[in-house]
Amino acid sequence: MPAPWEILKLLADPTRLRLVHLLAQEELSVAELQEILEMGQSRISTHLGLLRGAELVLDRRQGKKAFYRLNEDLGEPDKQLIDAALKAVARDRQTREDAETLARVLDKRRRASEQYFNQVAGRLGKNYCPGRSWEAIGHALLQLTPRIVIADLGAGEGVLSQLLAQRAERVHCIDNSPKMVEFGRELAKKHGIENLDYALGDIEEVPLKKNSVDLALLSQALHHAQKPARAIAEAFRILKPGGRLVILDLREHNFEKARELYADVWLGFAENQLYRWLKEAGFTQPDVTVVAKEEQEPYFETLLATAVKPG
Repeated sequence: MPAPWEILKLLADPTRLRLVHLLAQEELSVAELQEILEMGQSRISTHLGLLRGAELVLDRRQGKKAFYRLNEDLGEPDKQLIDAALKAVARDRQTREDAETLARVLDKRRRASEQYFNQVAGRLGKNYCPGRSWEAIGHALLQLTPRIVIADLGAGEGVLSQLLAQRAERVHCIDNSPKMVEFGRELAKKHGIENLDYALGDIEEVPLKKNSVDLALLSQALHHAQKPARAIAEAFRILKPGGRLVILDLREHNFEKARELYADVWLGFAENQLYRWLKEAGFTQPDVTVVAKEEQEPYFETLLATAVKPG
């Protein structure tokens, strides 16, 4: 084991201290540490190598993956040094954010395991079945929409809202394009949908009252916002206590042409980024998951994020 001052030198590095803090709570893979720390593999591996060389952490191989954990057999003096360092940063903002992201990563791990066994148990959706399609399933699920007030933020012409309005008490469509609002109004009038209204407005400054809706939707709209965090905060404002936010948007990507082709301001979002914005806005029960992956270039991936405004 290294001398005490050498351990102190190792723990003096912020990244290594973050690693020790995480590995003291859970055995984690390099990929999971990458997701939590939002750092490259080589940088993390370098720091892990130093901690492993000092025998502060141990590794375990499982197939092609390596898992790391804090060495529980350290001597009492070394444990006291580590405990003191961890206590010193316990209330640090970065430490709290790491703990929150760790909880999400562990939940993601549990859901991945559950999904695997579900797939083993049955093959629903793997093979063709006459009459079964995502479109048909979507229409069926829309029939379960309760009698609630919904805000579709960045609604465009409001195709989704027109479906939701069949069951909802009322649906408010908000969009910053006068042409979209005009077209949506004409479409709603044409189909005789009376509980659907359109308003010109920005998702960062929604023209709806505080605590006025039960469900807020941001479907492929957030990456057009100048300040996405502000749009999420606005969704929080207009939701009633106990109301739910649902976000569908692109996962972070490098397809720069999207700015020109689709007027995108943001090239998608990292899962951790959405998760933090939801927490900072005041939401509880945040969940961010990849729900779709395109098989053709540029291989866009879709994130589904949900959260609840405290009651």
